[in-house]
Amino acid sequence: MFEVFFFILGLVNSLFLIFDFLIRKTRLVILQRIGWVYLLLAIPAAYGIVLVAQEQKAIHYGIFLGIFLAFLVLEWLYDFVLKINFRENWRQNWKWLAPYLALYYAMNYGFVVMPWKTSLAWGLVMLGLFIIQIIANLRSHPKING
Repeated sequence: MFEVFFFILGLVNSLFLIFDFLIRKTRLVILQRIGWVYLLLAIPAAYGIVLVAQEQKAIHYGIFLGIFLAFLVLEWLYDFVLKINFRENWRQNWKWLAPYLALYYAMNYGFVVMPWKTSLAWGLVMLGLFIIQIIANLRSHPKING
């Protein structure tokens, strides 16, 4: 049962990020109004860590949920507390961007690999969504000249 919970959390996370990336370039005002909703995924992630302990599931689930929570905390800190516009200039803001991207890729790795261990179909779905995320994300950033 926990595996279904983890898969659904990863699915919701991926779909929300794809939505975020698709509207970021043209509808930033909407994203600024509703972006905080994404942070609510911290609630099921924290609950998932409790379930890992209660159901004595593989520690890998807890580790990846912890990475996901760390990513959400960093997202909250950068976007809502410090209000750092680190996405604009990657070269200038690389010190802010590096830990953010490390957690982003580690989180997505967990959301692909752990469902893949349970079901090939689930893993392929999550891998497909991650590829869509990457494409949508890259398209949402301005082109860097030179």
